[in-house]
Amino acid sequence: MSNYEIYIAIAIMTVVNYFTRVFPFLFFRKNDLPSYILFIEKYFPSVIMTILIFYTLKEINFSLVPYGMKELGSIVFTALLHLIFKNYLVSIFIGTLFYMGLVQYL
Repeated sequence: MSNYEIYIAIAIMTVVNYFTRVFPFLFFRKNDLPSYILFIEKYFPSVIMTILIFYTLKEINFSLVPYGMKELGSIVFTALLHLIFKNYLVSIFIGTLFYMGLVQYL
């Protein structure tokens, strides 16, 4: 890859990044957000949590040791995190880290 191609790639990434930052201010000038944005804001974190749970449980073989204990333990840990902090971002991030740690190191 030549320097010219690298500069073009950086310029394109800069424009795209800038557009994603400016986009909400260009299209949502009013104080009231559209109903579909409010719907996404309200339900998207729950959908992400559900997807992560199904991803965690998709290939568990409950007939083999450790009988899915890593996965079930990480789900319970994530649920407890959410009950304590009531913050989807904290629950998803730390719960995912906990699950990946169990899977990689145990």
